Amino acid sequence: MKKRVLFIDRDGTIINETVDEQIDAFEKMIFYPKAFTYLGKIAKELDYELVMITNQDGLGTDVFPEDTFWPVHNFILKSFENEGVVFDKVFLDRTFPHENADTRKPGTGLLTEYFSEDYDLENSFVIGDRLTDMELAKNLGSKGIFINDNTNLGTGEITVKRDELDSHIAIESNDWEKIYEFLKLNDRTAEIHRKTNETDIAIQLNLDGTGKSDINTGLAFFDHMLDQLARHGQMDLTIKVDGDLEVDEHHTIEDTGIALGEVFYNALGNKLGIERYGFCLPMDDCLAQSAIDFGGRNWLVWDADFKREMVGDMPTEMFHHFFKSFTDGAKANLNIKAEGTNEHHKIEAIFKAFAKSIKMAVKRDVEKMVLPSTKGVL
Repeated sequence: MKKRVLFIDRDGTIINETVDEQIDAFEKMIFYPKAFTYLGKIAKELDYELVMITNQDGLGTDVFPEDTFWPVHNFILKSFENEGVVFDKVFLDRTFPHENADTRKPGTGLLTEYFSEDYDLENSFVIGDRLTDMELAKNLGSKGIFINDNTNLGTGEITVKRDELDSHIAIESNDWEKIYEFLKLNDRTAEIHRKTNETDIAIQLNLDGTGKSDINTGLAFFDHMLDQLARHGQMDLTIKVDGDLEVDEHHTIEDTGIALGEVFYNALGNKLGIERYGFCLPMDDCLAQSAIDFGGRNWLVWDADFKREMVGDMPTEMFHHFFKSFTDGAKANLNIKAEGTNEHHKIEAIFKAFAKSIKMAVKRDVEKMVLPSTKGVL
């Protein structure tokens, strides 16, 4: 899984900014309120790499000698380390603004290693108190968390119009507690594009959505069932499938199940705080049970028989195959049982119970963001 990063500014973010914008003495240094507490919780509970990136104008010159910088800087790092906050990398730019160096924020010259397949920059954040930090987020393809103390610092160094940065700011707050809560409960989203000789599938998922769906698989009844998944699971789901329906429905249904499972697996991420498990519901003459465990192992138990060959334009034999494909992609255990007399009601009840079981399983306990496993891994 790709790694997410928090690119964190230093001055004005984890320590207070000074009037002369230069921390070169211990008596000038004050730690930013709540930074220890909530950066500590972020480091312990969430799965971001922590990277410090800071402009230190003229470091090593007569205006900012190194012997006044390093004792204070190292004390800051050690103080946070003692509270469980360890920065994986620390990047310092020493240039002045007029030099226009690409290593100076908002330039990305110091961060080229993060433009790789190993990192998920789209779901990473830059945290800082300057507009240059927000433009750095834009240049990285990430989002910004703007600690705005109305100092207007960095206004003269941005290379775009101020309002162009608004769409790149995910949250504006000078309260580290709110920043922690935002990151902890950040929407769990994922998307996938899976193309074979038989199908071309694109899926977008937001597990923390509101039930919106936009689904077109070429099979009307299948679309109806997947819409139940979004609506009753209260997730936002977009599915576009171009399959070889001129052959039959098999590849479209099977490959959609695989891709949907994979996108769920990716959206769940580290699975911290999730509930993991199941649901059952009635629908007219039917009773459907769906118990799911996103535990990292794929398995399907299926106890549902159909007397009709088709429901709508979907073969009933493919329902089992769809859920088996989902469990393979999601690395989940799934136990489905249904009984009743109306075949349409029976399969619709299964999909609704499936949606409710997912909703229950992916729900997070914000007070207990721990992994629900004694093994320590899911």
